[in-house]
Amino acid sequence: MLQRFFILCSGADSELLATCSKGERNKYAGIGATVFFTAVMAFIASSYALFTVFDNVYTAVFFGVIWGLLIFNLDRFIVSTIKKRDSFKNELLQAAPRIVLAIIIAIVISKPLEMKIFEKEINQVLLEQKNELTLANKEQLALQYTPKVDALNEKISALKDEVDTKETETNALYDTYISEAEGTAGTKLLGKGPVYAEKREKHDAALAELQALKLANKEKIADLETQIATLDAEYARVVDTSQPIIDGYDGLMARITALDALPWLPSFFIFLLFLAIETSPIIAKLLAPKGEYDIKLEEAESILASWVAQKMAQRALITTTDREMNQQIYEDLKGEEELYGYKKKKAAELLRLQADTFHDIQVKGLE
Repeated sequence: MLQRFFILCSGADSELLATCSKGERNKYAGIGATVFFTAVMAFIASSYALFTVFDNVYTAVFFGVIWGLLIFNLDRFIVSTIKKRDSFKNELLQAAPRIVLAIIIAIVISKPLEMKIFEKEINQVLLEQKNELTLANKEQLALQYTPKVDALNEKISALKDEVDTKETETNALYDTYISEAEGTAGTKLLGKGPVYAEKREKHDAALAELQALKLANKEKIADLETQIATLDAEYARVVDTSQPIIDGYDGLMARITALDALPWLPSFFIFLLFLAIETSPIIAKLLAPKGEYDIKLEEAESILASWVAQKMAQRALITTTDREMNQQIYEDLKGEEELYGYKKKKAAELLRLQADTFHDIQVKGLE
């Protein structure tokens, strides 16, 4: 039963193969088994690839079954349409398009399994790429907020510098009137005279201005710091909002890109393995000698071709003969006086009927 199933997978004519030797049946059962297990590998590979896309087991298995059946049908078609001929060059030429198709299929079914085999290494590459994307994202977002924050900090620094300058001026006035009182500068008269009072008055006025300036600038600085805090909070919110997008950078294309970042040699050998699996039925048919099944199949095709050619020739001959006979019959009928008179009579009756009908129509049109 298993042998019959694999023979069915090979695309061979089971009735014709049943008349062949056991070894011939085993050969085609082996080819069919290769076709079947290639489809199984395609199902596994496509299911895993689709699982990374849909993240749903049932959806991945459903479409994986469809893909596996498609690959099975293609492989079965490829193997069944390669006919053994007496010339290996002709066989190779016949198989060339099918080999190209097999290479494409091998690439398609090997890539998902490569991603599964190298999953840990791919995860490491994806982690590094996510970290790079996170840093790049923060830098890009910072370009939008940093100039605003720097401008606000410059305004704060200017307000603080303004207070410091005023405070320096006030301290200088303080030192002046103290020195005047001590007699170490100015008039150099010890005591609190008119000059001292004048300088003390200037200092007190400057001190009042300093206090007012500190209060006003403190409010301005608090407002600017509030704006900076708002920008920092907005920046943090935007970073948190965009981070899940980076964390979700784990799709099929991302994994294929990460796989390409790994050394190419292991992936290449895995590809060669699947290429060998995919092309093995074709190679087996090309390298296998012409067997009993191939001879019988060629004979059956030859019989069918001969029968079709014979039928076509007979139909062409019948058509030619019938045409010649009809030509001769109508030539002979030309000389029949009775037939001529009968046809003339009928033609005259037809003309009279046409004339009467035309007359009736014209009369009705005048009424």
